[in-house]
Amino acid sequence: MSKPVKRPAARQAHRLSHVDEQGDVRMVDVSGKAVTAREAMARGRITMSPEAVRQIRRGAVKKGDPLQTARIAGILAAKRTADLIPLCHPLALTHVDVALAPKRDGYAIEARVRTSGQTGVEMEALTAVSVAALTIYDMLKAVDRAMVIADIRLVEKSGGRSGHYRAR
Repeated sequence: MSKPVKRPAARQAHRLSHVDEQGDVRMVDVSGKAVTAREAMARGRITMSPEAVRQIRRGAVKKGDPLQTARIAGILAAKRTADLIPLCHPLALTHVDVALAPKRDGYAIEARVRTSGQTGVEMEALTAVSVAALTIYDMLKAVDRAMVIADIRLVEKSGGRSGHYRAR
């Protein structure tokens, strides 16, 4: 038999919404929250070799168009976030957009997600950016295994009790 897991003291645990008084992880009950319009925007980037950039821009990637594939993958990932992140609530998303902007050494990735619901869509936006970047990596790893996925972060969110947030 394994040893009991040491949990944080109850007085510390109650400050975290996903931790109950005994220190057990739980899904937050949002049933008492108002349904409001919610939106989140996340960004990240992927940098790569000049050869990988050239192949994308010339349409010469053997596996197909990584940018369109990444957009679709990001949208699908946003819709499936609750299947990937254990304590996320499944949400009925009303809009997901994933945009990729060319940079000298790769691509900037931005995702915007909207819903009307009782909890926010920050995790869905972050997941969309992450999976879009991973998809590009997957499609170009034969050309450049040293690609770097970086700077994935929440840029802005609105709606809900905590109101508006914008990263500095």
